[in-house]
Amino acid sequence: MMAEEAALNFADFYDAELALHNAHFRVAAAVGRSDRVLDIGCGAGQTTRDAARAAEAGRAHGIDLSVTMLEIARRRSAEEGLPNATFEVADAQNYHFAKGEFDLCISRFGVMFFADPAVAFANIANAVRPGGRFIFMVWQDRDRNEWATAIHEALDPDSTGPVAASKAFSLSEPSVTSGLLETAGFATIEFREINEPVFYGPDPETALATIQTFENVKNALDRSVATAEIRARGCSTCWRRTRHPTEFNSIRAHG
Repeated sequence: MMAEEAALNFADFYDAELALHNAHFRVAAAVGRSDRVLDIGCGAGQTTRDAARAAEAGRAHGIDLSVTMLEIARRRSAEEGLPNATFEVADAQNYHFAKGEFDLCISRFGVMFFADPAVAFANIANAVRPGGRFIFMVWQDRDRNEWATAIHEALDPDSTGPVAASKAFSLSEPSVTSGLLETAGFATIEFREINEPVFYGPDPETALATIQTFENVKNALDRSVATAEIRARGCSTCWRRTRHPTEFNSIRAHG
């Protein structure tokens, strides 16, 4: 029960953290009434449910590696009366999609962690029908995102951040991402830079706990010492605002 409660808290906080990002994402996705949508790295399914509501005569299928998050996604879809939202444990890199199975593939910060991005993007391209679209969000360069710089420096000045955090920026360079998409068979690739804050909590203590959970930051500092260090570095002002600036790319590619 404790694990499930933690997962629910994580899902709720993650969706709240990215509320402004999600508004941009819905506009970019422009899901059609009859679209067949694949949501890659769907987590607890907020973006899948949004797509299912828009595709009332179509369907939205969310895939993720987390069994726990998908259980939450299924439950919430049922509670919201969305029978056209379905979920499956799957890795988009090696899942055997039917060719041209989807009109639209979407991903909100879920395509940066593939073991082999080239193979993954080629597999996604196979899943999109000719003329279909692939819309996804990825973080811009680490130095342009305070959640990955100021916060980690306050926690551990000698650390460059966890491996997971560095992987989060694997598609931050447009030329690299464009190359992967073009090689996979996508064309008419468009980038849109967006700058929005993220929400971490109402106070330094909550924010610290959130960052440690989200980024798997090593507990190198005592909780009280870390909080004092954050305050000493001037970050407490940011925490009181409850937000940190972020920069990310919204990317549109056509099959």
